[in-house]
Amino acid sequence: MSSTEHAIISPAILYWGTPVVLVTSENEDGTSNIAPMSSAWWLGHSCVLGFGAESKTPQNILRTGECVLNLPSDTMGDVVNKLADTTGSDPVSDAKTSRNYRFVKDKWARAGLHPQPSSFVAPPRIAECPVQMECQVVQVTELRKDLPDRAGLAIAIEVRVLRVHVLQSLRMEGHPNRVDPDKWRPLIMTFQELYGLRDGKVVPSVLGRIDEEKYRGFTRSDVKKLPGDDDDQIAVAEGEA
Repeated sequence: MSSTEHAIISPAILYWGTPVVLVTSENEDGTSNIAPMSSAWWLGHSCVLGFGAESKTPQNILRTGECVLNLPSDTMGDVVNKLADTTGSDPVSDAKTSRNYRFVKDKWARAGLHPQPSSFVAPPRIAECPVQMECQVVQVTELRKDLPDRAGLAIAIEVRVLRVHVLQSLRMEGHPNRVDPDKWRPLIMTFQELYGLRDGKVVPSVLGRIDEEKYRGFTRSDVKKLPGDDDDQIAVAEGEA
């Protein structure tokens, strides 16, 4: 798949809902790992990721400070299933062994996926995913501190989204930095099962009347410039070219 099919845009908000995420991270030997997860939520250009602390992906993210969040479409359920019971940790932990996980070194080959180079981070993007977000770690919080025997078993990692790549076909006509929600069809996980969105809106949203650009001030610092901060202007310039 050609990288020209993706365009760099800078949405003012990243309200994707609660999709499945394929997280790419860098292993100690420079290879990359892919892990599916769904404990993620966005606010502005921040995202919080929930992991079991023993898993390979959070270990990679904490060591390198980087990852890519790739969002599969609702046509990619088989791809996610090929990765769902695999782990990049060798040996496999007792907890994952009890859930029938197995170690897989090359998850790209396992799932039939292809890497694309990222702009700002080392982990590659997944070409087959219609949405790809390059991220940098901001802070880490240990969870379950109220349970002495469970404290630290799960962690929340806050990341900053540095750059967003989306398929050209997802862009809203006349709005270079907006995703058209009528075209975005994420793969949703609920209670361990995979679902897609049904066609069309349930009802028109009152919040949908608000111009998305009114949220941009919430996502960008006035005193600290970060990579990707000017991507909204890149998208506008490309649209005018």
